[in-house]
Amino acid sequence: MNRSDETKQLELLPKVVIYTDGACSGNPGSGGWAAILRYTDVEKKLLGIEENTTNNRMELMAAISALEALRHPCLVEMYTDSTYVKNGITQWVGRWLKNNWLNSAKQSVKNQDLWQRLLVAAEPHQISWYWVKGHSGDKLNDRVDKLARSGNSSRSKGQDCK
Repeated sequence: MNRSDETKQLELLPKVVIYTDGACSGNPGSGGWAAILRYTDVEKKLLGIEENTTNNRMELMAAISALEALRHPCLVEMYTDSTYVKNGITQWVGRWLKNNWLNSAKQSVKNQDLWQRLLVAAEPHQISWYWVKGHSGDKLNDRVDKLARSGNSSRSKGQDCK
């Protein structure tokens, strides 16, 4: 397949914009995660809570849950204020895989279960990962931060990408 065909195929994928955030009261402690998914003029919010967790786990769960909610391959713009998630998925995970899930200090990668789940959730999609500074006036990031901190335990299913 040539470059032009690949570009045409990407243009056919539904475009979804996702903002994610995680929060934890204590680290470890009780935590929450949230995601806002936008597809055309439809917005969907996903929320979850966990006990005895960490902020990094909640950040990962937000991204995982958002991607798992997509029912078809999509062109995704993923926004996170977590450098751990952004750098992990775009820079570090390749090395972790090559090194059998050991980090540069030859220790087991923390949250390996969630990193593996994120890789599976991301696989069908074309994802561009973006870092946004937290608490900097980005309206969607501020909204998703508030949702993650709200401790709301209701869960929703993702909006279909058609």
